[in-house]
Amino acid sequence: MTRTLRIDFVSDIACPWCVLGLLGLEDAVARLAGDVDVDLHFQPFELSPDMAPEGRTVVDHLSQAYGSTPDQILERRAVVADRAAALGFSMKTSPETRIYNSFDAHRLMQWAGLEGRQQALARALFEAYHSRNENIATPEVLLNAAEQAGLDRSEASAVLESDQFAQDVRQAEYVWQTRGVTGVPAVIVDGRFLISGAQPAEAYEQALRQIAAQPQAEGGPSPA
Repeated sequence: MTRTLRIDFVSDIACPWCVLGLLGLEDAVARLAGDVDVDLHFQPFELSPDMAPEGRTVVDHLSQAYGSTPDQILERRAVVADRAAALGFSMKTSPETRIYNSFDAHRLMQWAGLEGRQQALARALFEAYHSRNENIATPEVLLNAAEQAGLDRSEASAVLESDQFAQDVRQAEYVWQTRGVTGVPAVIVDGRFLISGAQPAEAYEQALRQIAAQPQAEGGPSPA
């Protein structure tokens, strides 16, 4: 009998490492086909919850947060972009690249979960922000991503124009923070096992196979 693992992928759309994590996880899941089934859920995490609507350049933000020089920041981002390119994902970074508030994107992701389109929306949002440097705090960008993901544009607009799922996002963020998630991406398997950081597909595959081989906790995995 094929084992099904619940995976909670805690991430932020504005996080470049989360792109690498998702690409690696998707590859690992494809390798597990026929041996292990995966029930994937995306969970919210805001790296910059107080970011203003107009955003801030990556260089300014990270220089102030970590004391890095502009050259160091751009060099690190270039390394991530090269890794993403090797996995077939285009990631653009320049001194003008900006970080934006991602709260509304997370609200839309919560709704997409009810529609069964979370993974597709995550990919569309990652492409909008990391491939095209679009402002994911603006309704137009979010609606375009929703449409690209196969979601109804008018329904997505209704979500954004309201405060729907705002409390859900805040509650989920609180839950994962109290469970010890302080950085992303974080992969939580069956509510019990944490895989931290952006891992290559081989590492995810090995970990998931090992977890699937273990006896299930009595009553099944804890809900998230």
